[in-house]
Amino acid sequence: MRILLLCHSFNSLSQRLFAALKARGHQLSVELDISDSVTEEACALFQPDVLIAPFLKRRIPESVWRSVLCLVVHPGPPGDRGPAALDWAVLEQTPQWGVTVLQANADFDAGPVWAHARFDMRPASKGSLYRSEVTEAALVAVLRAVQRLGDNDPPEAPAPTTVAVADAGSVGCTWRPAMPQTARRIDWLNHTTAEILARLRGADGQPGVQDELFGLPCHLFDAHPATGTALQALAGTAVGAVVAQRDGALLRRTVDGGVWIGQVRLARACGDESAFKLPATLAFAPEAATLPVWSVPLEREDDEWAELRYWEQGPAGARVGCLSFDFYNGAMSTEQCERLLAALKQAKQRDTRVLLLLGGRDFFSNGIHLNCIEAAAHRPDSSAADESWRNINAMNDVAQELISTTDRITVAVLRGNAGAGGVFLALAADEVWAHQGAVLNPHYRNMGNLYGSEYWTYLLPRRLGPERARELMRQRLPLLAADAQRMGLLDRCLDTSPAALERDVIPDALALALTYNLPERILQKQQVRAADEAIRPLADYRKEELSRMHRNFYGFDPSYHVARYHFVHKLPHAWTPRHLAVHRP
Repeated sequence: MRILLLCHSFNSLSQRLFAALKARGHQLSVELDISDSVTEEACALFQPDVLIAPFLKRRIPESVWRSVLCLVVHPGPPGDRGPAALDWAVLEQTPQWGVTVLQANADFDAGPVWAHARFDMRPASKGSLYRSEVTEAALVAVLRAVQRLGDNDPPEAPAPTTVAVADAGSVGCTWRPAMPQTARRIDWLNHTTAEILARLRGADGQPGVQDELFGLPCHLFDAHPATGTALQALAGTAVGAVVAQRDGALLRRTVDGGVWIGQVRLARACGDESAFKLPATLAFAPEAATLPVWSVPLEREDDEWAELRYWEQGPAGARVGCLSFDFYNGAMSTEQCERLLAALKQAKQRDTRVLLLLGGRDFFSNGIHLNCIEAAAHRPDSSAADESWRNINAMNDVAQELISTTDRITVAVLRGNAGAGGVFLALAADEVWAHQGAVLNPHYRNMGNLYGSEYWTYLLPRRLGPERARELMRQRLPLLAADAQRMGLLDRCLDTSPAALERDVIPDALALALTYNLPERILQKQQVRAADEAIRPLADYRKEELSRMHRNFYGFDPSYHVARYHFVHKLPHAWTPRHLAVHRP
């Protein structure tokens, strides 16, 4: 079929559907929802059999849905209506939710149902649920709807106004409006930690919870409960007070514990330059400087929150080390790279045969931290170019440390998506295993034609060869993990749930550590690294890549800085990039 994707932005869900539908032989084109007239023009140019809208913030114009079959992907079960379905479900801690593919008509979210799929909710942020459970359910429902359309099967009747939810009786699913901040508001003196987490998790990503810190208005994001030593240390502190910091987050006391707040967005009244998300301690740098740092060991219980954690499993002589680094949205600032480098060096001091690099649950890595770089543009002691340079060098230091690890086998495990430098950080390991639903964007050009670094000019050709490596870097489209495995970019594609992936890879890693010929494999690895270094040192690859990046950061072409500014400030798109809108000349 000819399928036109209409979306507000080409986000993780849109990318997953695009790659999956394309892999099944459909002709795909994308149009960003810029205006009604642009959508009408796209339909006239592409002549789609069906328009699928996986992520919209406006209604599809009547002129379009009357002329083309339009299927809307709604993140709620049949009968749910309104623009904040997942927000309400997270806030109300609904035990089961779903995704519905319904036909656009004159009523909002009330057209005939073409397919739907359900999933169990877990205690997580809206963004995490959206990237995992919602995306998986949406894929199932969209493929089912497209199959039904291809088979000329009619849709179901319009959705009911009530739907039975497993283990929860009958839940009314009539129209609910966008959630107001009054419904999200936190009463720090009375709300429990669970109630506060539900509000923060339901607003994560966008729009955040409107609140105040240090007397300044802001929006809060990225919440984690205080547990372990932090919870014990909170005893005796004032309810509502901000008492400590860790890994860029601020710890705020609640009536029955505490909550780590990882990200904030200052109100625009405090200056337009601050009106984007930043690590909480960076947004409130002077105030955070007066707070104690409640650090925790790298090796600790898994319920104690921090961005980095290390643990080991297996018998003596065949131990497996596991290093996770769960950075918000996969972005890695200079300071986060430095902490990861220190953790990697510490892990290498341990007597292990296999080292697993687990990234985060939702993202392995997305490379340099564009929001922290943008913040540097507004500091008198720095600039966006200078911070970009610091950040890319810090990323390179981590990749170099991993490439130079020749005394054990390293495995990068992609539990979630990876993009730009994050893909090549994974390729610095000996093997790359990925969840089957992971989406990779192994290119830099979408961010103002960045050249890229992280030793990609060394790592990519050794897997794909020079010509296929150049071809992959020229294209700017997302890759499914299965497609990446077929081309040799990944070594394994694991068909398990993202939640179970961390647990399920351990037996395979233990088996790898116990293989009889592991010493020979490690010796061969050392010989190959030495031979590669003799042919061309890693320092040469880094120098050449950084010479190109230096022009991106400091040269006369401002494309990177313009693209970064647009990305960070979430400015609306003025046009659809031509690599997506193939219907446009």
